[in-house]
Amino acid sequence: MRVSDKRAFRVIVIGAGQAGLAIGRHLVEAGVDLLVLDAASRIGEAWRRRWDSLRLFTAAEFAGLPGFPFPGDPNAFPSKDETADYLEEYARRFQVPVRLGTRVDALDRNGDRYVLTAGDSRFEAEQVVIATGPYQAALVPGWAADLDTRIAQIHSREYRNPSQLPAGDVLVVGAGNTGAELALEAARAGHRVWLSGRDVGQVPSFLRISNARLFWFLATRVLTVSTRIGRKLRAAMRAHHSGPLVRIRSKEILAAGIQRVKRVAGCDAGRPVLEDGRVVDVASVLWCSGFGIDFSWVRLPIFAPDGYPMHDQGRVPSEPGLYFVGLPFQRSLASTTLVGVGRDAALVAGWILEALRRSL
Repeated sequence: MRVSDKRAFRVIVIGAGQAGLAIGRHLVEAGVDLLVLDAASRIGEAWRRRWDSLRLFTAAEFAGLPGFPFPGDPNAFPSKDETADYLEEYARRFQVPVRLGTRVDALDRNGDRYVLTAGDSRFEAEQVVIATGPYQAALVPGWAADLDTRIAQIHSREYRNPSQLPAGDVLVVGAGNTGAELALEAARAGHRVWLSGRDVGQVPSFLRISNARLFWFLATRVLTVSTRIGRKLRAAMRAHHSGPLVRIRSKEILAAGIQRVKRVAGCDAGRPVLEDGRVVDVASVLWCSGFGIDFSWVRLPIFAPDGYPMHDQGRVPSEPGLYFVGLPFQRSLASTTLVGVGRDAALVAGWILEALRRSL
């Protein structure tokens, strides 16, 4: 869809990933004067940059955004590039107006309008949706800089395949879904692998395989901010930056010869040291320690001490007209998945349309 050169809109969405496109589609169909801004040069770029073997945890049947089922075999698990292609087609199909190559450097408020600065450009909007997603700042401990320079260090954000790992032992830091998957990949490539981190548990196999519909019902309707068990799980995930293993089973990790070890506490003479005092000699460290929220560009007093925005299921009470979509556990366990983000986007879009009607 051709994007106009004007600078003032009723709604601006920041981020053209799955969250931004999902809400963009709702607003386009309602005829809203809308613009979606994204720093990337291509829709789906964040997916294309991830590791080569990455596939969704969700079968295609449960991976579609509102209005457009994921194409292909409904039982297949789409690859990262298939997911990126899907998002690109979604934006084209619903004519979501995306301006690429536009990184928002600052979000301020001037009276009853929001002001967005992107390089030399300035935009204004009555309503703003922040849909930049949860993968913003790679988390690596400060002491990582003290490791011996002969130890290769790669964060999962930069990892593509095992060819990046030098010969020798690999320490994978972080035992969540990403760490488990990349530890298995490194082990199958012939490396001796140490997997460091707490046991995050795993989704029961009967939910994952034979009762996928039940799993997604639980993930979107039961494990939510409206239930006690959901709020408890959200607090645990926010504290540890990880949820339970979905695809990989603990027995697979053991069968591959991967050694589970304590969390990494620091380094000694350039080598990683575990919480139990054990020093490990490795050729490389693969950081699967997750990502942190980074909204330093949002110049509004809406954040809690931990950096998370203070919101109610995506709506910011203290800043009328400001919303989020795509936050971890925004409404449910599934909020960062294509299924969950679509549900959250529909709710936020409804609030926006209601606010716009009131302002007429």
